[in-house]
Amino acid sequence: MSGDQGQDSGAEQPAQEQKPLIEYPTTYTFKVMGKQEHGFREYVRGLFHRIMGQEIAPDSMSEQPSRGEKYVSVSVTVVLLSEEQRRHVYTELHKERRILYYL
Repeated sequence: MSGDQGQDSGAEQPAQEQKPLIEYPTTYTFKVMGKQEHGFREYVRGLFHRIMGQEIAPDSMSEQPSRGEKYVSVSVTVVLLSEEQRRHVYTELHKERRILYYL
C-alpha cells in the first residue's frame, strides 16, 4: 500500500492572498499577570512607558485580582502602529522576572 493514498495529486492550488490578522494602526490590549504586590500596577505602567516610549494613561489600564488575591492581572490598552511593535512588546515582557504570564 502506498503512503500517497488519499493525498492531493500534486496539482498546485492557486495562491490566495492572506489578509493580515491585525490591521495597523490598532488599539490593542495586553494582559500581564504577576504577584499581587504593592506597586505591581505602577511597575507595569512604567514598563510599558519604557517599551512604548510614551506615557501610559492610568485610565488605559485596569486590574483584576485572582480569586485568592495572590496574583493580579493588569490590562494595558495601547495604540500599536505595526506588527513589529506588537512583537517587540511581547519580547520585552518575556524578559521581566516580575511578569509571570502575559497575553
